[in-house]
Amino acid sequence: MTIIGKEEVEKIKSIEGKVRGASLKADGGYILKEFGEDGLKKLEKAMSDLGYNIKYEELATMDYYPIAIKALTLLSVQKLFNFKKKDFIKMGMFGSKVSLILKLFVKYFFSFDRVMKEIPKVWRKYYNVGDLKVIEYDKKKGYVVGRLENFDLHPLECQYLTGYFPSVMKMIVKEKITCQETKCIHKGDEYHEFLLKW
Repeated sequence: MTIIGKEEVEKIKSIEGKVRGASLKADGGYILKEFGEDGLKKLEKAMSDLGYNIKYEELATMDYYPIAIKALTLLSVQKLFNFKKKDFIKMGMFGSKVSLILKLFVKYFFSFDRVMKEIPKVWRKYYNVGDLKVIEYDKKKGYVVGRLENFDLHPLECQYLTGYFPSVMKMIVKEKITCQETKCIHKGDEYHEFLLKW
């Protein structure tokens, strides 16, 4: 028996695109950290019931997997552990902190302007769909506006990214960051837009 309705599962499975194993491993890692081995087994059982017999710790970091696994992981986590927005934000923050790809990126591109230009390429290291662009930024005034186009996964991913993006930016500017999704395709907008401030 699945914990998510059949119609919703089929809709998610029809979404085209792939995500790197690194992102999925981080999600499993967060559940392991918060709920231990039993929690991770619960999640893996739920995913198996949904048709994805995966072991999060065994996923290949740089391999691509169906993006549906990302959305169904977040939905399963919500159902199993009663996650709210704040919990998904923490999960997103954790995802950025354990990313070797991001750590190397931040270390290599030490210039703020260069980082802003390279961000679209970093998105592509994780997802083969969606286009992340930096629309506007001002280091002195302390803000960045990021736009995510052609990316229609699930509203829970928006909550996750609201934790992920500021955690990445904190690595760059070394300041406390706030993040607000100011536009969202799930609310009728043409794209997602995030305002990060420090």
